[in-house]
Amino acid sequence: MGIKVVSNNKRATFDYHLLERFEAGLVLTGTEIKSIRAGQVSLRRAFVQARGDELWLVEAHIAPYEHGNRENHDPTRPRKLLLHRRQINKILDELNQKKLTAVPTKLYLKDGRAKVEIALARGKHKFDKRADLAKKDDQRRMERALRDKYR
Repeated sequence: MGIKVVSNNKRATFDYHLLERFEAGLVLTGTEIKSIRAGQVSLRRAFVQARGDELWLVEAHIAPYEHGNRENHDPTRPRKLLLHRRQINKILDELNQKKLTAVPTKLYLKDGRAKVEIALARGKHKFDKRADLAKKDDQRRMERALRDKYR
């Protein structure tokens, strides 16, 4: 079956330096997985929160399933992340000791199961963001010039 990317969090790469990535499963209800398969997901405001010795995906918006009934899910409810214990301990240590944050970068379907990629990240300063935008703009200009030259 392979991997089908459902949602990318482009804002995370703009706001944070992404250091280390982990793949986590999600605890979902039936209508949530149907909405994910339909591509109705947004990770824009989502973040990972530690509650006790568990990790939760908070503020991820999974739209209510349009063919659902009154038992439909709450779109922004917290969802538990499924990771190995040693991965959870490593992430919790990094969050507490190194003052990092954990952000979801992408949500995808892998062999029919919903997975979320989370990254340990350090926030960017304003000048870092400006430098990234300038670099991206320069790259676009170079590509445009090469494309126009060889037409």
